Amino acid sequence: MKKLNLDDVYWYVENNIGTFHSKRIESLNSLKLKQVIKRKNPYLFKAKYVLTAEQLVKGLVDAHISSNEETIFGDWLEGLAIFINEKVYGGWKSGIPGIDLEFNKNNIRYIVTIKSGPNWGNSRQIAKMKDDFRQAIRTLRTSNSQLHVIAINGCCYGKDHNPDKGDYFKYCGQKFWEFISDNKELYTEIIEPLGYKAKERNDEFITSYSNMLNRFTNEFFREFCNATGEIDWNKLVQFNSGYSE
Repeated sequence: MKKLNLDDVYWYVENNIGTFHSKRIESLNSLKLKQVIKRKNPYLFKAKYVLTAEQLVKGLVDAHISSNEETIFGDWLEGLAIFINEKVYGGWKSGIPGIDLEFNKNNIRYIVTIKSGPNWGNSRQIAKMKDDFRQAIRTLRTSNSQLHVIAINGCCYGKDHNPDKGDYFKYCGQKFWEFISDNKELYTEIIEPLGYKAKERNDEFITSYSNMLNRFTNEFFREFCNATGEIDWNKLVQFNSGYSE
């Protein structure tokens, strides 16, 4: 085990955070209005008394962006966690399906699945993760039957006061970052470097976002508003849920 050098963390973030921002913009630029409409619940917007094309488009797009950014940033944080663990414990990106990180500590092989936050999955997804853990343990013990393997569900933020889940352990937030780095304060120390050039990157995103809202609002008005300017809810719902679309 080696002591984590925070300069290495700063270096990694400064050289890789651009990937997160680029993917945000790429995802935005590739978005199509009708794709978003088909993925979201039109009844919800009617129930919320949305009256204008601009309101509805912004609500649709913002809901999509929020969900998408969580996924993109979760993938980015996974890379950061693996980098940090490699520096401290010599860990590596696992090649076993469903496993993100492997490393050895105190004669134990840890297999880790990394998620953004603690409430990441439903019962079926959790069952799939547990099955992935079982398969991974069988795979590892094929070449070394005496290998002691412990499965971990690591979450980059949040809390879980009952980490022992029987088949695996769940470490969230401070506990997770300490687990992979042997640094109790890492969960707060990584906040500062994450802001590297954030304003410049976000200004670029806001420009793309604003342009897209203008285009989508114009398209929505042409496609889903009637001659008086009102939203044609029947047409919208038919497009979202009807047989013919």
